[in-house]
Amino acid sequence: MRPDTPADHIAEAERLLRTAAQYPEDDEPLLLQAAAHLELAGERARASTLYDELLGSAGTIEHPHLVKALKAANLWEYGHEAEARAIIDGIRAAGPLEAAPWEIAAETLEAHDELEAAHDFFSTALTLLIAPGEDVPYATQSLLIGRHRVRRLMGVTHDAWDELADALHTAAVPLDELHDPKRLWALGSSDPGELQAEITRLRAELGTYRSALSRPFPVAVLHWPEEELRELLTAYPELAQEYVSHADHLARLEAALRDLHATGTPNLGMVTGTVPSYEAFAASEAASPSDPDLLPQYATTLAARGRAVPWPPARSAACWCGSGRSYRECHGAG
Repeated sequence: MRPDTPADHIAEAERLLRTAAQYPEDDEPLLLQAAAHLELAGERARASTLYDELLGSAGTIEHPHLVKALKAANLWEYGHEAEARAIIDGIRAAGPLEAAPWEIAAETLEAHDELEAAHDFFSTALTLLIAPGEDVPYATQSLLIGRHRVRRLMGVTHDAWDELADALHTAAVPLDELHDPKRLWALGSSDPGELQAEITRLRAELGTYRSALSRPFPVAVLHWPEEELRELLTAYPELAQEYVSHADHLARLEAALRDLHATGTPNLGMVTGTVPSYEAFAASEAASPSDPDLLPQYATTLAARGRAVPWPPARSAACWCGSGRSYRECHGAG
């Protein structure tokens, strides 16, 4: 069912809530999707309750700052501006090393004509997440695009980050045109030439959105923590041919992701496996856990269930392998 009406969105939210109850280990992404559908249905108070439910289990959720940003955006939309501002200020003070909370908070400010504050949020995030001279992570590119849009609305001249946003933009219509405030006026024009030009711009923009939607979850590789890998190979020694050692496993993952990145594959990620989860997946597929062909299917399923962590992490963030060292000092070295 494609949700088109408030009733459809509520039905989809209810389905997601039932799924979350069935798979409590995946309740965070499922509850966030349910909250989004409730917002679209106009059930903003109920959506806020879901955000509070997640934040009430702050010791177990993986992305508390993302949940807070979504809650703030929702609160502001139904009249709780002061509370929303307090949450946004808290996100800025915390300085999370992931792009999504910054982007949502900045776009919330932008949507309420707080352009200076939105610009500050975008700029602060980019300073924190982008190291000079290094590739811009896929998840961070939208911050550059958002900052470009806000600066266009503010009427300020381009700087180095705007030029980087232009370089990363692949659609046929340049960012300056897509972010031109006059485009809104053109939609109300009676001039056929202006309307046709705007239709062309909108088609290009729609193509960009379709491209993003065609990849709803990352291209993910499967990571086994050391204890889990040991348990896996003890239970299913047939998989030893896939995993020479834990160190080799980690090195192969980093190499595979770098190869995918080098070929231009966007939206890369990593999912972490556990033996009980893998066995449950094998049972659901009526397959043997010792079948190595099941491993990539398991990874894809985890990614589809919202378990993927974007790769690469920020250079100063903790390495994905769990060593406790920063990425630049661990698997991001060299």
